[in-house]
Order: sequence, then C-alpha cells, then structure tokens
Amino acid sequence: MTLLRDPLDWFSQTLRLTGVAHTTPERAGRPEFIGKRLGLLNGSSWVTPWANYFGRLYLPGAHLINVGNEAVQINFMEAHQRGLPTPPQSNIDAFVRYARDLAEMGHVDAILITCSTMNRSFPAVLEAMRPYAIPVIQIDRPIMENAVNHGGRTLVIATHGPTVASTQTLLRETAAEFGKTIAFAGETVEAAWYRLAEGEVREHNEILAQAIRVHQQKETIDSVVLAQLSMTVFLLSYPDPLAAFGIPVFTSGQCGFERAAEVLRNG
Repeated sequence: MTLLRDPLDWFSQTLRLTGVAHTTPERAGRPEFIGKRLGLLNGSSWVTPWANYFGRLYLPGAHLINVGNEAVQINFMEAHQRGLPTPPQSNIDAFVRYARDLAEMGHVDAILITCSTMNRSFPAVLEAMRPYAIPVIQIDRPIMENAVNHGGRTLVIATHGPTVASTQTLLRETAAEFGKTIAFAGETVEAAWYRLAEGEVREHNEILAQAIRVHQQKETIDSVVLAQLSMTVFLLSYPDPLAAFGIPVFTSGQCGFERAAEVLRNG
C-alpha cells in the first residue's frame, strides 16, 4: 500500500524543514536569531509543519521546539460538539504543563501559542512563565491589533467551529484595550476545513478567496482576518492579498511569527 506518490521525497523534504532534535544552534540564518530558541505551543501535532514552515520563513536561524498533540484538539472539539465552553479547563492546564516543559527541558527564550482556539490559555501560561522570565506571545494578537488599527469593518473568517468564539472574543478584547470599537462580520467556512483535511490545500485556498469575494459583494469590508495558523497557507496562493482583493488580509502565521521575531530580536 502506497500512501504517498514519492515517500522518499516526502521524508527528505520533511526533514529539511523540521530537522532532528539537536542541542547546537542552527547552522544558517539571520545572526540575531541564531542561538535563540522559540517554543511552539501547538493545539495539535498535525499543525507542526505550519509552525516550522512559517517559523523558518520569518525567523531564519531560530531553533524551533514544538509541543502539542491531537488529544488537546480532540478534547476541545468534543466540548464544542456538546455545547460546553471551549477550550476546556483541562486543555488550559495541559498548556501550562507543556509550557513548563518548554522552559525546564527546552530552555526556550520565548513561547508562541500557535492555536487560535487555545488563545484563552494565554493568561495562565503567561503567569506560569513569570518565574522563568520567559515572554509568551499569542499568535492571533498581532492580527487583531492590525485589524483594530486599520479601522473600518473587518471580516473574520474561521474554518473550524471551536475557533470562532475565541477569535471574536480576542478581537473585542484587543479593541477595548486600545480604547477603540471594532465593527466586524464573522464567517465560518467549514468547506475549506474539509478540503484541508483531505490534503487539498489549493482548493482550501480558493474556497477562502471565494468567501472573501462573495462577502465584498454584500458589503464594504476594509480588512480580513484569517485567524487559524492552518489558514496561513492562503498566502501561498495569494502572496499579495492587497493586489488580489483590494484590502489587507491578516494571517496569524505571518503576523504572529513576525511578532515572535521582534521578541527574540529584542530579548
């Protein structure tokens, strides 16, 4: 049984992206990042390629250390299906444990929470890292700041149901902290999620593009927020969203890792 067209090439490409566990600095990259370690606190292990790809793209030379597993995602998905609060407290407790692992065993210089649904864990993780003096970054916070500062009406798109409430809450909180109000429309495009789950990334991106264009026909929107890290592959099809749609499209993979770069650079 062959799962991939070229398994040897797949393993080779994967290892070029991720590398293997090592204790030495990365051999190449930007001088300000070499020797720095960034802990990536993921909501599931399948998003690790996203974390590594965009991490290496925006922080070349940083040593990326991933934690997170499917159990976390399954737990908040099942809670969402039962109509319970998401994320469950047990997920938040798990993220605190994982953060301590990154601090005590990974000796990281900063931690990036890469999961949109788990952005509610930020206060607990931040508090847990105070004794270690390790900064903690929410991957979605920079895109919310960009949307608030850009002004006008924002279209917030999610593809995964459990993410919706956490994302919209963070947008409101960010606007309130900035002393501003934010007008936004929310849209959940589950069809894109299903295409991504089948490995149909181009189709996933086109569904998102169509959702943006359809919404632009309905009302004026001034920016788009693609909250989930998984949605950042949209930039591979539309590297210049402003040219394609006439408005900025903020993605957590770009904006979040750019913020992590600032933290590591200034740390």
